[in-house]
Amino acid sequence: MRKILNAAHIYMILGVVSGLYYREITKLTDFTGDTQLGVVHTHILALGMLFFLIVLALEKLFALTSIRLFGWFFWIYNAGLAVTVAMMILHGTLTVLGHPSGEAIAMIAGLGHILLTVGLILLFITLGKRIPAKSASAGDPAPDQTDRLIPGESPLP
Repeated sequence: MRKILNAAHIYMILGVVSGLYYREITKLTDFTGDTQLGVVHTHILALGMLFFLIVLALEKLFALTSIRLFGWFFWIYNAGLAVTVAMMILHGTLTVLGHPSGEAIAMIAGLGHILLTVGLILLFITLGKRIPAKSASAGDPAPDQTDRLIPGESPLP
């Protein structure tokens, strides 16, 4: 769980720093147009910090790290996010400095998106292994005794 929390914390720091970088580089160059640097801040905070805080809650509920695929998800997703964000920063910086960005940047960014997608697929497979499938028996199973508790009532007689 600590690894997930640390990832969220690192992305929070990177998100704040990327916002500062965007503000300062556009101020220094008197740039007023559109650039991808303007959305790096929110991408890192949403796809990094908030996403891993949600994964942390899912870990607490379903013990996702007990599944071997979780490690694959964690590193592939982080690699995809790192590649994607790095290409956004590179493309945005080149735009601010008035230089064209080539097709290579777009291709590498596409690779980052593919890695993010593979990571998300692995997360859903991991979740599927930890969340039990619904019973295949006919009709709905009888509710558990705890389903009928009145708030504040003890489950013990």
